[in-house]
Amino acid sequence: MKHIFLILALTFTFAGNAFGECSESDKKALEALDHAGGEAAAKGDRNALMAMLADDYTSLPSMQNKTQSIEATMATFERDKANPGMANKVTYDNYMITCTPNSAVIMHRNILTTKSGAGDKEQTVWSRTVHVLEKRGGKWQMVTDAGNRLDEYATLRYMEMDWNNADVNRDLSWFEQNYAADYSGISSRTAKIQTKAEEIAGFKDDKNRTESAELSEMNIRIDGNTAVVTGVNHVKGRDEKNQPFDYRVRFTDTFIKRDGRWLVWATQGTRIP
Repeated sequence: MKHIFLILALTFTFAGNAFGECSESDKKALEALDHAGGEAAAKGDRNALMAMLADDYTSLPSMQNKTQSIEATMATFERDKANPGMANKVTYDNYMITCTPNSAVIMHRNILTTKSGAGDKEQTVWSRTVHVLEKRGGKWQMVTDAGNRLDEYATLRYMEMDWNNADVNRDLSWFEQNYAADYSGISSRTAKIQTKAEEIAGFKDDKNRTESAELSEMNIRIDGNTAVVTGVNHVKGRDEKNQPFDYRVRFTDTFIKRDGRWLVWATQGTRIP
């Protein structure tokens, strides 16, 4: 699966070059259309689904046609309506969109929160979906799609990306949810060892503001319920005096899998001269 994910990413990178870049307004419109499709499925809106799927639509790898796909969606809606406590929750992010005036490819991550049985803890499952659309009669319609659950390597890679986004967006909830209770971190600036509570408190008080963070040279190793990720993080932003900073950190992040999900267990970074 790791190799499949990388091949898909490369494929659509080259496709973007072939198609030419979409304008930002085109991308936003297509992303909004994709969200509308997800909402129609969640609400059991058969008419909206009929309008969005092309008559020759085929879903991969199940090979369901338009009618079969809509009936399966409606069956899921009725099941969730009868037992809302067990209904899956899905959100979509990390969009990659390419298009021409009459064709488009939309690729995104799906974050599925599910329960496997009464009283079970919620489980989070990540997957990635590719939609292919064509403009017919002046209206976008989906002609095919395909999706796969992400393997552990892709999941950890996404966690690193989400970690950076949480830093940029000052999203404290990410750290609260994704740091293990017995987390420890070694600061690349002060070399101090901090607990989860200490690091979150320090983040709240920190006057520095990260404006961008870019990962490179990532290597992921997994052994059972433990994983080690190494790489380089290029961080830019402004300090408490509004002076720009720009530095790179070589990091080692250790993750542990508990209750079916990966958590940040320890981290250490060293600034690159």
